[in-house]
Amino acid sequence: MLGPLGLDPDEERLYRCLVAGGGTLDELTARDPGPRTAELLAALVARGLAVAEPQGTYAAAPPAIALGALLRHQRDQLQAAELALLALAEEHRRTEAARGAGVVEVITDVDAVRHRFAQVQAAARHDVRSLVVPGLEVVPHKDNAAGDDGLRRGVRYRVIVDRASLAEPGLVQLAAASIAEGEEIRVIEKTPVKMIIADGQVAMLPLLSGRHTAAASVLVHASGLLDALIALFEELWEHAYPLWTDAGTELEPLDRRILALLLAGLTDQAIAGQLDTSLRTVQRRIHALMLRAGAETRIQLGWHAARKGWA
Repeated sequence: MLGPLGLDPDEERLYRCLVAGGGTLDELTARDPGPRTAELLAALVARGLAVAEPQGTYAAAPPAIALGALLRHQRDQLQAAELALLALAEEHRRTEAARGAGVVEVITDVDAVRHRFAQVQAAARHDVRSLVVPGLEVVPHKDNAAGDDGLRRGVRYRVIVDRASLAEPGLVQLAAASIAEGEEIRVIEKTPVKMIIADGQVAMLPLLSGRHTAAASVLVHASGLLDALIALFEELWEHAYPLWTDAGTELEPLDRRILALLLAGLTDQAIAGQLDTSLRTVQRRIHALMLRAGAETRIQLGWHAARKGWA
């Protein structure tokens, strides 16, 4: 746990022994047997994590002070590295712009595409925009660990999903988990292309027209072309339909999800399969929602849902 502060496992174990109660070298060796106890103690003393007392005993330096200093040092180093990275990135951008290159980067190897896809998300600091097409193969939804990490870091994720994708096995459950983590998901009838945009600085999309699930990709860096891709996403986002939220309505969670998938165009059978429930349950709950809304048709139910903010 303390590895990021520069302590190896043996040093951390001995430091924890000191925190639990100091002692002489022999006493500490008995509590934490090993040939390196003396060496480790000397290292902890040298780093200010342990104190050698006059009586031949050792005690832990207060963790809040000793480890706090290490933590601040690590933060300072990371901040300096971040500033150096930004400076290098800007120098690289100017160099590429000066020679008229670097706006579009082509990647065809499948492993390189997967690596760069994860790298684009890992570098995102503020927001990620994504267009999702059905049948993803290179990086399936369940394998996008970089996206999960980004959400945990507080990066805003906005995702537009092709309606046909909602019929894919397990996708709704994955979407529910992502929404619970803070991801915003909207649905449109058809997404024109698979695409991801990070921080408004780089976009990644297919190389070949009509090959939305193929590995070959292009990276588009800051340029007028990237501005056009961002504008495309924002236009689609404005007209897309929110899948659902996990709060803010008077409906039960299952009813919200049934209604959202119904309004997205899925059949009752497809909704039942996605939510791992029975067709009869789906139909019964839709009927109950219609009664609650005073709707005679499902179209009227959709109109009422929009007015009431149910979906």
